[in-house]
Amino acid sequence: MRTIDVNNSNAIRLLKEGDEAMFDSFYLHYYSKLCAFASQYVELVESEELVQDVMLWLWENRQALIPELSVKSLLFTMVKNKCLNRIEHRKIKEEVHEKFREKFRQQFEDPDFYEREELMQLLSDAIRRLPEEYRQAFEWNRFKNLTYNEIAELTGVSPKTIAYRITQALKILRIELKDYLPLLLWIIIH
Repeated sequence: MRTIDVNNSNAIRLLKEGDEAMFDSFYLHYYSKLCAFASQYVELVESEELVQDVMLWLWENRQALIPELSVKSLLFTMVKNKCLNRIEHRKIKEEVHEKFREKFRQQFEDPDFYEREELMQLLSDAIRRLPEEYRQAFEWNRFKNLTYNEIAELTGVSPKTIAYRITQALKILRIELKDYLPLLLWIIIH
């Protein structure tokens, strides 16, 4: 394993050339530091996921790197921005949930709402009709609370693939359940 001289443009040149050993060195050198930095903003599990996304981006976009670039600054800036985006996304999601709860408070306070088997059956049927890969990723993420990285490890695909599958599953469910969406949205998101 090579040691990284963060001021060495040769390291960037090797990375640009696709030198996996150099990438491994970058990864090992920065991963724990970036996770510690990110954990100031988000939970540790989220910080690991975000750092992995940034490191994946570094590898996939290595051709765009310039020798004068400070990879350290780039990585820390990207991690910080991803953390802030995650926080903002969470804040917006909470605001939407609150507005949604206010709008449908009467239905949610009605005990019969939670016993409406037909709604749950509609949701269950729609989920069952999803393509197998989408359904599995969606169920593991939403119902078993597994992260994209955990699902990726279990299925042997990348976290980006898992993110795509869950996004596609949600799109399909939104289309299939559009008439019931206000009532089912709360169930799907929680």
